[in-house]
Amino acid sequence: MPPAQKSPAPPVVDPVEPADLEPGPASELAPGADLEGREHTDVEVDRLELRGAQVYSSRLDGLRAAEADLRNLTLTEVAMSRVDVPSVQGVRGRWRDVGLTDARIGSAELYESQWQSVRFVGCKLGYVNLRGATLQDVVFADCQVDELDLVQVRATRVAFERTSVRRLDVQASTLSDVDLRGADLTELVGTDALRGTTITADQLLLLAPMLAANLGITVDG
Repeated sequence: MPPAQKSPAPPVVDPVEPADLEPGPASELAPGADLEGREHTDVEVDRLELRGAQVYSSRLDGLRAAEADLRNLTLTEVAMSRVDVPSVQGVRGRWRDVGLTDARIGSAELYESQWQSVRFVGCKLGYVNLRGATLQDVVFADCQVDELDLVQVRATRVAFERTSVRRLDVQASTLSDVDLRGADLTELVGTDALRGTTITADQLLLLAPMLAANLGITVDG
């Protein structure tokens, strides 16, 4: 009798609902800022600069910018929605209890970041570079992603729900309780690093040629 199949542990992601917020001007969204309990609405700037800033228990509803510098940004209990930014530089960020809804992001350099309890909902993402990041309790729900780069990532309890990913790269990654069943995958790179993931039978058929190639198996006939 084959061993019982173990379901992956789901991500632990609580709703992000900061309360008792004070409206803040867009001008305070600046490098090195230390903000708590603030709400910013319909921000339109050429370039959003929050490099090295710390933002706690706050909300951003509506952002349009040509680019955003979020390097070394700390976000804790922050809700963001209606975000439209073609280019994001957000390397080595520290995000905890963060929700991002209805975002349109072209290219996002987010490598070597640390995320805990992060949820993306209804987002359209181009190239997302999370190389070398640590991801714990992360959900992508109802999203469209062109390319998700998870090379050398340490990921624990990550799930995809009704989300299309054109290209997923998990080379040299360490994955635990990563649930790919809700991901519509077109291309997957790094099949030798799939230990710790859960996939559907249909996905297995899609991956079969790549798995065979990795194992040096020749399929003939």
